[in-house]
Amino acid sequence: MSRPPGASVGGQAVLEGVMMRAPEAWAVAVRRPDGVIEARRHDLPSATSRSKAAKLPLIRGVMVLVESLTLGFRALSWSAEKAGGEGEEVTKTQVVWTMVLAVVLAIGLFIVVPVLSANFLSGYLDDSNFAFVVIDGLIRIGLVVGYIWLIGRSDEIQRVFQFHGAEHKTIHAYENGDPLDTAAIQKYSPRHPRCGTSFIIIVAMVAFFVFMLLAPLSLIWQIIARIVLIPVIAGISYEILKAAAGHQWLAWASTPGMWIQAITTKEPTDDMVEVAVASLLAALQPDAVEEVESRGPIVAGALAVEYESGAPNDG
Repeated sequence: MSRPPGASVGGQAVLEGVMMRAPEAWAVAVRRPDGVIEARRHDLPSATSRSKAAKLPLIRGVMVLVESLTLGFRALSWSAEKAGGEGEEVTKTQVVWTMVLAVVLAIGLFIVVPVLSANFLSGYLDDSNFAFVVIDGLIRIGLVVGYIWLIGRSDEIQRVFQFHGAEHKTIHAYENGDPLDTAAIQKYSPRHPRCGTSFIIIVAMVAFFVFMLLAPLSLIWQIIARIVLIPVIAGISYEILKAAAGHQWLAWASTPGMWIQAITTKEPTDDMVEVAVASLLAALQPDAVEEVESRGPIVAGALAVEYESGAPNDG
């Protein structure tokens, strides 16, 4: 099978849709309440216009993380507007404050709570630095997995997990050179080794080893150091995930994340696959779309898309 031109693509499930990120652009497609698929495309800065720091190991991981979070929030905000039908537009200020609140809650739940809990429990079990780090790490991983499982109990999030599966299946088919029709896409697994879920689990594992170096610090400095070292841990984790995708002997690094994807991905319906394909086609450049068309039929629903006014080349 032929390989698609250019680099690989990534994506994210949103409300009633999928966001896809290609090398030159990203796009989000959502099925509105009236059944119509609406898409919006945004160009990305060219590789030559990016700073040299964006290519440096560790630093590039931090920059990719920040960019991914920013694009993810923008995609979620737009999908919430479209999936909910008529309603108030989500402003940039609301998006910023939502991001700030999410970061603060994440720091509180996944950094402060584990540290305080470990400090309390280690005194009863084994008052040593090693016991503190182990308990802290186990509580953090337990909170991450428990949080994912808990939010997944809602019907709305279950649908997001189905769109997550549609995103992965579509990327599998695209990267393996298959036609983007329903039969070819649905044969693939809804799990993908480059998924952000794998990144989260790798972050938790890297944090365990990095935080071992902080064990002698006082409690308040334990918390401060963990917050300050978030970019370092993110950078290391990104390099591990990137290496695992390109080297078979490192594939084990993404295995825990693949296990967790049993929670975060579900088998999608055919109409969800249509939305994922529509998003991918919107994100690709014209030559890449032509290459996809040359493979064979494309799922019909993905071709009947309405673009938001002025959006196909919106930055």
